[in-house]
Order: sequence, then structure tokens, then C-alpha cells
Amino acid sequence: MGNSAGLPPIYADTQIELAPAKIIASFPVNTFLENLAISPDGIIFVTNHEVGEIVRITPDGNQQIHATVEGKVSGLAFTNNGGLVATGWNADSIPVVSLVTSDGTVETLLTLPDAIFLNGITPLSGTQYLTADSYRGAIWLIDIAQRRGSIWLEHPMLARSNSENVTPAANGLKRFGDFLYVSNTEKMLLLRIPIDTGDKPGEPEIFVEQTNIDDFAFDVEGNLYGATHIYNSVVRIASDRTTTIIAQAESGVIGSTAVAFGQGESDVYDGRSCGTAIYVVTNGGMFLPPPTGVVPANVVRLEVGKAGYPLNNS
Repeated sequence: MGNSAGLPPIYADTQIELAPAKIIASFPVNTFLENLAISPDGIIFVTNHEVGEIVRITPDGNQQIHATVEGKVSGLAFTNNGGLVATGWNADSIPVVSLVTSDGTVETLLTLPDAIFLNGITPLSGTQYLTADSYRGAIWLIDIAQRRGSIWLEHPMLARSNSENVTPAANGLKRFGDFLYVSNTEKMLLLRIPIDTGDKPGEPEIFVEQTNIDDFAFDVEGNLYGATHIYNSVVRIASDRTTTIIAQAESGVIGSTAVAFGQGESDVYDGRSCGTAIYVVTNGGMFLPPPTGVVPANVVRLEVGKAGYPLNNS
């Protein structure tokens, strides 16, 4: 993996097992694809961050704008009724959580003027979601039924080491079992937070050090698949904390920002309803351009199930 930008060589000695890769959709240079969510019928919904669009992409790569918010859009997750909940900023640069119906109608759920940079969002339980605040160093609890937001956890391990650094701290987050995993990209940490029976947080702990994870997804066995953004790769971190590089620049993942498991008919493994592929969205290197300059943003399919381990639909 090239490191001409002078980045810390954190993956220099990491094992490489490249998964088969296919670019299924591309966007013009300087498109910042930030996050994605995939429906049970295989439709991929992608956030085009800077222009406030949620794009609908079919498994064969057909694109259309599904919804537009007045501002910017970051994280994306499904609601129980097939809609979407999205984080971002409104036209006045105030952090906002939006609801998007299945037909693309956008409604402001709530504004959070005490938040700074809402980023990844993930279900907690029922109508409750957790969203990372990358600059406040906190995680917000969002209840979409009660239209209410409150701090779930604010902690130094979720914050930046330097408030002048524009790199997000708490960034991607996903629940696996009784833990919430959170990437602190600025500190190059993957954190693990216990969740008690009342869905309250315990004390964060470091799960993996020296790893540059943006957003990520888990398989059923607890293997984590993470986008490394400025490292232009995708890594698999096993439950024993070992890391393997499964996609690099030549796979089409320059500026990888987020990962999700496929859910369509082509993502069935051994006759079971479980994903065999992950989908990766990128920004083409906008944050840290490669030597060749910024390239088109892609949606890339990686065939990870071929290695023989069953995956889930998370």
C-alpha cells in the first residue's frame, strides 16, 4: 500500500488477502460518499455528504437521487418501517437528524444545537439509535418515536487529542452483542464500550490500537470490516484482534469511508440468508489525495464470503 503522504506506517506489516472486487457504481471526481445502508431487497442507499443527497443504487449499479436534505448528510440507518434516519447539518449548519420515508420524503426529526459533528448512526434497541459526535467527543442517544436526543456517553476516549485537528474522533459505531464498538479515527483507536441490561454505557476500553478506521460492519462471528479512509484500503479485524488487508487502492477503494453487508439474492451463502459480500463507499481521496490526484468516488463490492465463513446481514 502506498504511503507517499507520510502517514504513520500502521499497516506496513499487515497480512494482505485481497478479496475479489467489482466497482458497481461511480460518481464524479470530488464526490464525498460518506455512508451507506442496504435494504433487504439489495437496494443500496448512499449519502453524498457535501450536497445533502441520499442516492438510491440498484444491485446492477443504476443510480437515482432518493432524497435531498437542505444542508449536509452524514450517517444513515434504517427505521423499522423501511424508512431511513440520517444525521447531518441543516442549511444553517446546525446538527440535525432527519427521517426519510420510503418514497423519499424528508422530515426534520430534531435539531441538536449542542452537538457539533453528528456522524455515524446505528440502532440501539427499538426506536432508539446512537450517533457519534466526532468533534464533541460524545455519543448521542436519539429516540425517533419521542423525537428526543440526549447525551448517551461523553468521554475523553471519544474526543480528539487536539481540537484543532479536523480529523473526526468518534466516527463509526456498531453494536455487537453486549458491546458498542466505536472508531476514534483521530486517535487511531478502535474502542469497545460495555452496554448493560438497561442499554446504558460502561467505561470505554481500547480494543485495537494503531488502526485508522472510519465506518465499519460486523459479520455474525464478530469479524469487523473497516474502511481506512486515508489509507485507501479495507481491513478485516478478527475477534482475536488480528488485522488483514482485504482491499487496496487497486480494488477501487481510494478514500474508503464506510462498509455494509449486502442483502440481495446474490448475497446468499450456501443456501442461507446471510451476506457473502460487503459494499464499500469512497470519496476518491478527497481528504488526502493520492499522488495521481483525486479519483472518482466508487461503490465497490468485495466478495468476502468466498473465504468460507458465513456472514450476517448487519
